[in-house]
Amino acid sequence: MNQPFLKIAAAGAVMMIAAGCSTLGGPPKVEAPPPANPAFAGEMAKFNAQFPNDKASKYEEVSINFNNSNKLDERGNCHDKSKYPVVIVLTLDSAGKVIRSTTDVDNSKAECFRQAYASAQLPAPPFAPYLKPIKLR
Repeated sequence: MNQPFLKIAAAGAVMMIAAGCSTLGGPPKVEAPPPANPAFAGEMAKFNAQFPNDKASKYEEVSINFNNSNKLDERGNCHDKSKYPVVIVLTLDSAGKVIRSTTDVDNSKAECFRQAYASAQLPAPPFAPYLKPIKLR
């Protein structure tokens, strides 16, 4: 193969990689863990108190499938705000509308997810209020 061609191809590859690095999104590589939200433990306790309950167990599957198929977690590009995961607990009314949300941590990613789910409409739960946690990467 021709040497000048290889040099040009190699230089082009390096430039593409360098350009890609400067434009790629994503969370910062170095960041401190976010502070915990003290209200979260109480919300998880309320969720756990809903069980054992066959209707609640079935609803968990229905609501997870609904969330995944409608990609509710992709609203607002929240995943790229931090490398740390967020657990959100949604409080649903009898129609499945989110009336409140609480996250396990307090940071911009958690706030983004609270905003993204603020107007969400899930399938109607078996009882209300219904607490629905979701772990978000």
